[in-house]
Amino acid sequence: MQLSAHLPARLHRDRHDGRPRTRNAALQTLARAKRSGGPEDRALYSCPCGHAFKAEVSTSVGCPHCGTNQAW
Repeated sequence: MQLSAHLPARLHRDRHDGRPRTRNAALQTLARAKRSGGPEDRALYSCPCGHAFKAEVSTSVGCPHCGTNQAW
């Protein structure tokens, strides 16, 4: 039994009508992202001690309540 399906070509494009995005559309998207403040560099972490906190995104963050490192 084969459980595969053919994917339509339009899924490989940026738009659903099959045309690639124009430079103007890409610049509008970039400008919208800049107006919204850009990406957040903070994340919500939860510690086994029960404390939840926001901190800068990093590979190792210490809990401000108990000091335990939060490894991802």
